[in-house]
Amino acid sequence: MDIVDILKSFTNMKVIVLGDIMLDHYVRGRVERISPEAPVPVIEVQNVEYRLGGAANVALNLHSLGAGVQLIGICGNDSAGIELLKQMADRNMDSAGIITLEKRPTTLKTRITAANQQIVRIDYEDKTEIPEELQDQILQILEVMLDQADALIIEDYNKGLLTGRVIKSAISLCRERGIPVAVDPKQKHFFDYLNVDIFKPNYSEMQTNLGTSFDTEEEFLAAAKHLRERIDAKYLIVTRGAKGMSIFGESIEAVHLPTCAREVFDVSGAGDTVISVLAIAYAVLRDILTAAETANHAAGVVCGKQGTAAVSPQEILESYHDRG
Repeated sequence: MDIVDILKSFTNMKVIVLGDIMLDHYVRGRVERISPEAPVPVIEVQNVEYRLGGAANVALNLHSLGAGVQLIGICGNDSAGIELLKQMADRNMDSAGIITLEKRPTTLKTRITAANQQIVRIDYEDKTEIPEELQDQILQILEVMLDQADALIIEDYNKGLLTGRVIKSAISLCRERGIPVAVDPKQKHFFDYLNVDIFKPNYSEMQTNLGTSFDTEEEFLAAAKHLRERIDAKYLIVTRGAKGMSIFGESIEAVHLPTCAREVFDVSGAGDTVISVLAIAYAVLRDILTAAETANHAAGVVCGKQGTAAVSPQEILESYHDRG
């Protein structure tokens, strides 16, 4: 199956994204003076933009690839939640799996930039774990949607949706149905994702959660082998920034893919793109190396864009052609 056929096959796939939904807010301007009130720059705002973030950006990437996608998560009944749902509606994305809450804010990240430099980021969020009754609702929605799913992506940003119980139950539901599970983890539940098909931390997250730093490539390889065996993941994919990504599995000692990025303008959201393409390509092929290669090209494309962004099949194809 060549890359053209792989990309075409995405339109036949249905993927569920379960995870922490966010709204990204960009305030861009220019600095021409320092405030007389404090030694800080005064930003004269020129442009304001909202984009889907977190699990919503993963869903957007899948949608841009032509896949059927259902997003399961929570948002607040606030201005950010209204904007988030509007962003999805404007793109004809399914929001039936999103539960709107009265007493919990939508996770909102405001990035203020000037001259293409980020000055500050402001986060509005509630990271407490959701209550048992809300966990029940989430799992009920997931169980119904899994009847039509080809893959599940779990996107964990430690914002409270993915409790230990939700994680364990979601994986169990997929195992019962033979549906592959791909995970983009963070710190809190890093070791709770047992027996998944794809586990994708980045290099820094892996060091943090193992409580060590890798001084040599040999130390990294040994730690990766230990981590994959500890969580019993079928495949471990470690994204490594400018060094590309490394793939590990039962029959794969270590395969390294150099980055496909021509230039790195912004890495925010690149992990969302990688897990999106990894999961859907693996669901089509059951071939982790081809899936990882496709995801690597997608990451190279999105790193050349500003802010959280999605990638299209045509852009992935052009990256393949550019790399020969």
